[in-house]
Amino acid sequence: MTLQMRKVQPNAFVTVAYCIRDEQGEVIDSSDVDGGKPIDYVHGYGMLVPGLEAALTGLEAGDERKFVVPPEEAYGPRDPELVLEVDRAELPDPKRVQPGDELVAEAPDGEGLPMRVLEVRAETVVVDANHPLAGMTLHYEVKVLIVRSATGREIERAARELADAEEHEHGPDCDHDLVSLGTNKRQLN
Repeated sequence: MTLQMRKVQPNAFVTVAYCIRDEQGEVIDSSDVDGGKPIDYVHGYGMLVPGLEAALTGLEAGDERKFVVPPEEAYGPRDPELVLEVDRAELPDPKRVQPGDELVAEAPDGEGLPMRVLEVRAETVVVDANHPLAGMTLHYEVKVLIVRSATGREIERAARELADAEEHEHGPDCDHDLVSLGTNKRQLN
């Protein structure tokens, strides 16, 4: 007989409705807008930013809370060394690149490295390889919808994803997002 979990704790399957705001109160992402949906995850496997996962621990289905998560517990501080100037000729379509485009460069380990175009100059392009939310204090509003014991299959999948994530170097360019931003993706070779 499996005991049903009531509180968010390790190996609990959790569904959370959310809204993320920046310091000015602007909505960054929400499960209620533009085709958004609540997050399903297994607690304790790093599937959320650390500050949010820690804040959810101990909550029950129906609980609503607001949390402030500093950059160090979210996507890390902005690293000015990740703002780079690259030769326009290195881009697949140098004439069409524009500020706001998201490019994906291949890192030495074969991983895709997303970069946003900040500025287009005559011969170069200034890109930012920081996570779009790096350096930001995030304001979460959450409602816990479901808390139950995770199945063996759900736990295995969460553990496998955590192991895969630990195989590469984590940092501001890590792509384990709670929020997916940027839709203009192009391969940069």
